[in-house]
Amino acid sequence: MNSVNTNVGAMVALQSLNSTNADLATVQSRINTGRKVNNAKDNGAIWAIAQSQRAESQAMNSVKESLSRGQSTVDVAMAAGESISDLLLQMKEKALAAKDTALTTAARASLNADFKSLRDQITTVVTNAEFNGANMIKATAATTIKALANTKAGAGGSVITVSAQSLALGGANITVGATQSFSTATTADAALALVDASIAKVSDVLAKFGTGAKALGTHQNFVSKLQDTLDAGVGSLVDADLAKESARLQALQTKQQLGVQALSIANQSSSILLGLFR
Repeated sequence: MNSVNTNVGAMVALQSLNSTNADLATVQSRINTGRKVNNAKDNGAIWAIAQSQRAESQAMNSVKESLSRGQSTVDVAMAAGESISDLLLQMKEKALAAKDTALTTAARASLNADFKSLRDQITTVVTNAEFNGANMIKATAATTIKALANTKAGAGGSVITVSAQSLALGGANITVGATQSFSTATTADAALALVDASIAKVSDVLAKFGTGAKALGTHQNFVSKLQDTLDAGVGSLVDADLAKESARLQALQTKQQLGVQALSIANQSSSILLGLFR
């Protein structure tokens, strides 16, 4: 039926043009943002999954920071422990030399002065072995490292622990006392025994620190890789294929132009009816 009141062809052409414009707007949005799912309106289920994974990935930044702080603290403790071990080796040399019964009193006193100076340096090293307010080797209130291992709450959360080890004079690991010295070959021999025991224990402490530092570093590498994998997974869910969208954009632009022409032709049908009345 031909009618000037109802132009069915124009309505169909307009619906097609509107659909094309909507598709074109979607494609342009994807090209602008680089995402095929930019909000919940685009795809609610995929957007929710992506948000959950983004939260997990961002939370891993805190895990990495915790691991980095822990590793730095352990590294400082290790550096201090190595310095203390070197000082103990020098103290052993002085005590061993003082065992010689042929030494004069003045010579032994000189060795004792060196011994005490090295002894006091241990206290200085222990006091200054601090990172971000944490000291793992002081005598009291030493800091045990408990770095975050994952992003879980409650029972699901876990930590990597590196226990504190006191390297203070007169402690469990360094049995050399804060006032240790010698004046005779006999007392030098006693000091030597304490130094030998301390060297062995400090080496054991350094081995524990080394194992802890390696565990922190290994887990930090794992968390970095896991974070990259999560980011890649989110990208595969929400990122747009720009090559595909570019091709689709050109097709829709052509379709839009054809739609405009079709609508123009359909709108001319009413004018054609005037020819019937001439």
